[in-house]
Amino acid sequence: MKSLLTTILLLTLAFLQAQTTISGTVTEPSGVPIPGANIYLDGTYDGSSSADDGTFSFTTTETGEQILVVSFLSFETYSLNVSVSEMKNLKIALKEDVNSLGSVILNAGTFSAGDNSKASVLTPLDIVTTAGAAGDYIGAFQTLPGTSTVAEDGRLFVRGGDANEANVYIDGLRVFQPFAATANNIPTRGRFSPFLFKGTNFSTGGYSAEYGDALSSVLLLNTIDEPEQEKTDLSFISVGLGVGNTQKWKKNSLSVNAFYLNLKPYQEIISQRVDWIKPFESLSGEAVYRHQFDKGLFKLYGGLNYTDFELIQEDINVPEGINFGLKNRNLYINASYKGDLGNDWTVATGASFANDHNTIKIVETNVDNDDNAAHLKVKLRKRFSNRFKLSFGAEQFLGNFKEEASDISFGNFQSSFKNNSTAAFSEANIFFNKKLAMQLGIRATHNALLDFTKISPRASLAYKIAEKSQISLAYGDFYQAPQQDILKYNSSLDPEKSSHYIFNYLYQNNGRTLRAEAYYKSYDRLAKFDTEMPQFGSNYNSNGDGYAAGLDLFWRDNKSIKNLEYWASYSYLDTERDYRNYPERATPNFATSHNLSVVGKYWAKDWKSLISATYNFASGRPYTDPNTINFLGEKTRTFNSLDMSWAYLISQQKILFVSVSNVLGFDNVFNYQYANTPNINGDFARRAIRPTADRFFIVGFFWTISDNKTDNQLDNL
Repeated sequence: MKSLLTTILLLTLAFLQAQTTISGTVTEPSGVPIPGANIYLDGTYDGSSSADDGTFSFTTTETGEQILVVSFLSFETYSLNVSVSEMKNLKIALKEDVNSLGSVILNAGTFSAGDNSKASVLTPLDIVTTAGAAGDYIGAFQTLPGTSTVAEDGRLFVRGGDANEANVYIDGLRVFQPFAATANNIPTRGRFSPFLFKGTNFSTGGYSAEYGDALSSVLLLNTIDEPEQEKTDLSFISVGLGVGNTQKWKKNSLSVNAFYLNLKPYQEIISQRVDWIKPFESLSGEAVYRHQFDKGLFKLYGGLNYTDFELIQEDINVPEGINFGLKNRNLYINASYKGDLGNDWTVATGASFANDHNTIKIVETNVDNDDNAAHLKVKLRKRFSNRFKLSFGAEQFLGNFKEEASDISFGNFQSSFKNNSTAAFSEANIFFNKKLAMQLGIRATHNALLDFTKISPRASLAYKIAEKSQISLAYGDFYQAPQQDILKYNSSLDPEKSSHYIFNYLYQNNGRTLRAEAYYKSYDRLAKFDTEMPQFGSNYNSNGDGYAAGLDLFWRDNKSIKNLEYWASYSYLDTERDYRNYPERATPNFATSHNLSVVGKYWAKDWKSLISATYNFASGRPYTDPNTINFLGEKTRTFNSLDMSWAYLISQQKILFVSVSNVLGFDNVFNYQYANTPNINGDFARRAIRPTADRFFIVGFFWTISDNKTDNQLDNL
């Protein structure tokens, strides 16, 4: 018995001698102790938690090299790989987790929409329920600061830039003709269905080095990765019919929809300022196929659109008016793949192709053109840590434009050009801590048609000044080839250039967002010509320049009043440019000094209704009066419009919808056209350019058929 006790005592002493004590202190970078941190040896049950003063201590029988892990919420996990004998009196300072809630975000110049964005100011539901937008995502973004109201056009005019200076991308790939075909002074709209998209980024300047060939902005649309369920959507509206269907099986899904639009019923009821020979008519169809791989997602999108109309446009110099007819066919295909390559590498690649064909009749002139364009792209991204991420890639743009015009006066004229360019880009995201982050990028582009190579640096910096607010700075150089109407006559010009300087303040707190942004843009090497419109005999140069400066304000609140959400945006713009056929620097006709939008949406539970209203105001736009000596020296009256919509849930899946634009019937004037020659008194007569009608209305019935019996199309209205 005595020998047994001795043996046990010796074994116990040996065991105690084999144990090693691991100790230390866990603090924040500033030295403040972190209580409750979890400390353990990886792969063992040996560990403990830090005390109130940050200290910890525990014993282990492990020997040799081991991995000590220290973790705590909102901080990066710490790992130490050394011999156990060296794990004594450790001083461990945990770094803040820059991906955690409350971290600084890089957002200067960018509005994000989508539940996956910490900087969201509009959700997909907001985009398509905005009164006056008529379900068009472009219409909704025109209520954001930085845009100018150009109601007779319908495209995006951003911070002093014309509509050709803004590009649209779907899943990272270029859309070459994102807007439906139309005529002068008749607004267009986006070609794509709003319900296809899960999130949107609208860059009003200072955008990523991943994108180029746009002087003012890019609009990035991301399609839905995976539909939630199978369903069928039916739409019956006063000007058209629509149907959509989604099917899912195994790792695949397919969504298709078609829409027929005919404005004749509307034009028969509402008096028009245009003499329609053939009312606007279009037929469009879209399909999205998705396949989920083990570590990636493939998406294939295809869209086909036909448009046909003919009208007599009023012209003060042609008493009988100008006969204009257009038939347009547009095909767009987009294939993309995003996947995980392992070891924190990801890849995003894809290609898009577009064919746009127009048959145009202008009195006795017939024009046929074909525009074929393609975009191929690959992007790799490496996550080295939460604090440093690097992306880089390359892309190829291919463009082939052909046009043939015929007229009794000049016979046949043909023009064509190939506009091909190659680009490479790289960008790094650096998070120093939860308060300070930086994005550095560079883009190199070579254009074969104009034979130029340009390097574009991009940079942004964000600093969190308080728990709910931050400031950001951004800078970037941007290049863009001259527009198609010039390139078909001259391909020896320089690329146009703009440089953006942006200061941003952002406050977000419990459903309330305040955003203020000041900016300055310089323009250089803008294309000029010496005739009224670009033509074969024009003299061209790249001597144009200009600037744009302003302040954008945005406020959103969806918490203060129950069932009410609203946002208000205001923009001040000071801009002048000397380009195209301008004889001197001047503020362009599309630019307005003051723009204001107020959007409100109220859910009336007892009425089972969503009531929406949008008010838009814009100060007068410049125009040239030949009765004076000033170029673009006069201004139109202010623009005002109050748009309203009402969505009534007949049942959970059946909706009655009514929308009316310019409810109060404001008499808006966009511009003036003057006679080419003076009258007997020496005065030039004029006519006002107004909307084709004072009001536009839609009455519709929407029916969704799905398994869960709760889905409806409220988010598409």
